[in-house]
Amino acid sequence: MDIEQIKVGFMDVFCYLVSCPRTKEALAIDPAGDEDFVFQRITEKGLTLKYIVNTHGHADHTGGNGRIKELTGAQIIMHEVDNEFFSLPEWRDHALQMGFAPSPPADICVKDNDFIEVGDVKLKVINTPGHTPGGMCLYGDGNLFTGDTLFVGAIGRTDFPGGDYNTFMNSIKNRLMILPDETIVWPGHDYGISPSSTIGREKMTNPFL
Repeated sequence: MDIEQIKVGFMDVFCYLVSCPRTKEALAIDPAGDEDFVFQRITEKGLTLKYIVNTHGHADHTGGNGRIKELTGAQIIMHEVDNEFFSLPEWRDHALQMGFAPSPPADICVKDNDFIEVGDVKLKVINTPGHTPGGMCLYGDGNLFTGDTLFVGAIGRTDFPGGDYNTFMNSIKNRLMILPDETIVWPGHDYGISPSSTIGREKMTNPFL
């Protein structure tokens, strides 16, 4: 698995290009900003982008979906609950108010324990509701892409519509903290003292846990 972490947009979102070294098939996680640069990196690396995967439906993570799909033909993947929740007209208006292009609907909806595959890369869907109803993390080969569920030294917010603190803490403690300590945490924003962490480090140092 090859991973490239790219900070995009005005909200310090981390987009990830995850690719198979053998086949050059790839997916982009949360490409929400600087879409032409993301496409440039896809081209420079000789990748075929198969999927755009959103960890959740907030506009700061989905705002680049339409442009990247237009440039690459990749299919959009989102958890089935968030795809339905964020298809409501008020969320489209919210995206526009924040300065993002509303995302097209998902081409493929997934649920907990599904797998997303590109070449030899296989990522497991871990549903982690609480930040949004259908938030999810992606886990494979010792790597965990956490979106706005778990940051380096922090956790996501629960005060947006659809958020719930108790549900969120249950997701983090019972879905993520049970993973091996050496699991690399790749967060959805550049909010911490480093761009990545590990499950073991977050257990020891994250004040919210």
